Amino acid sequence: MIPGKAEYARKTKETSVQVRLELYGQGELAVQTPFGFVDHLLTLLGFWAGFNMQLEAEGDVEVDAHHTLEDIGLCLGESLHQALGDKSHLARVGWARVPMDEALSDVVLDLSGRPYLVYRESVLPDTVFGQEKDVWREFFKAFAQQARMNLHVHLAYGQNGHHLLESAFKALGLALRRAVHPEREGVLSTKGSLE
Repeated sequence: MIPGKAEYARKTKETSVQVRLELYGQGELAVQTPFGFVDHLLTLLGFWAGFNMQLEAEGDVEVDAHHTLEDIGLCLGESLHQALGDKSHLARVGWARVPMDEALSDVVLDLSGRPYLVYRESVLPDTVFGQEKDVWREFFKAFAQQARMNLHVHLAYGQNGHHLLESAFKALGLALRRAVHPEREGVLSTKGSLE
């Protein structure tokens, strides 16, 4: 069986991030970053995934949110990878479509061991919470890379940047909840492994 728990930390001259993750939790969440909006979205992700998660991050906020969000994605992805263990018993694939008022997002993922990101966000405003919209691509890219997952995020439609990202993070959480669900014997792969 998969261990379901992991701790990971990363410290550079730009950022410091610590994550404790439990996949099969009760939604006990404590997220503290320099950005309240980021705290909100990561809390939604953990809640909808059913994780217990403690995440603390500091970063070079005098520059912008780019390095901090990228390193949060790296650390959260590595924590997920470690918590998945050998990936036996997993459903492996998860998907969700979640609305938030006028906005709708789709997320499909495969915990395949092969990192890849498809990120479609043409409807996202150029600036969200005072930061360029590209910081979110960097988060999702880093998360998919370190989690070794194939991740497709599509912000389908909407006008409000907050609503669009909230629907995407809820959908990501729900897709992860489905993908990490134990539902079979062995690894779901004709190759016999997921690496």
